[in-house]
Amino acid sequence: MKQELEIIRDLQKESWNKFSSGWKKWNDLTMDFLKPVGDEIIRLLNPKNDDIILDVASGTGEPGLTIASKLKGGKVIITDLAEEMLKIAQEHAAQRGIKNIETIASDVSELPFGDNKFDAISCRFGFMFFPDMLMAAKEMVRILKPGGRIAASVWNIPEKNFWVTAIMDTINKNIELPHPPPGSPGMFRCAKDGFMSDIFLQAGLKNISVKEVVGKLNCKTTDVYWNMMTEVGAPIVAALSKADEAMKEKIKNEVFDIVNKKYPEGDFKIDSSALVIYGEK
Repeated sequence: MKQELEIIRDLQKESWNKFSSGWKKWNDLTMDFLKPVGDEIIRLLNPKNDDIILDVASGTGEPGLTIASKLKGGKVIITDLAEEMLKIAQEHAAQRGIKNIETIASDVSELPFGDNKFDAISCRFGFMFFPDMLMAAKEMVRILKPGGRIAASVWNIPEKNFWVTAIMDTINKNIELPHPPPGSPGMFRCAKDGFMSDIFLQAGLKNISVKEVVGKLNCKTTDVYWNMMTEVGAPIVAALSKADEAMKEKIKNEVFDIVNKKYPEGDFKIDSSALVIYGEK
């Protein structure tokens, strides 16, 4: 079992490192898109000036950097599996003059910290990709101080996330993709009602709440949408790599048609929905 988890983790590490340049290129668009979720995580955690806070699966640095900018005496430790993503987080910190952060490449199932160390933990869109979600939640609870707060987000059901289903459904319609085993890491793995609350409960958290946060991917044109999604979306790129040029073109044209039909006015603000889950130790 452990070996299986390690294989998944190593594949993810390789994938996120590979896609770090795409995340850097599309940073302004993706961060604008994900900001409402980060804002809700920050609102729930309600960081105090001297808090020591951990941001797990931080990628290119959010919401960790924004949290750090709100602290007067505290600091944020930003962790991710992928070193290349953390390099971008460091660049963003330098650009914004944020000094009270530290970046550490680490696996969520073996966090390199002692017990009861952090006042709060944020985790924006990490859980769906953790090989063992309960193990990850228990690790976070272990390093949280008594009374500490955790806020995490996951994607809601596919029907509320046209920004990703527009492409993935079209790919699935055109290419015979292998079905991953049930429970494998994936975008909508945590969307089921009560799923994340149950994990938080099993990990030993209390005062658990779940809130839906809707967002818009403001990509302005179908070209921008296609280019961004095919440069940051690992599952999309992996699926398209199985298609020849003619099939890729067919899929692209069909995606453009679907998006244009849904937004006939040309105002390409594409719908999304996330769940933000909160708990206390």
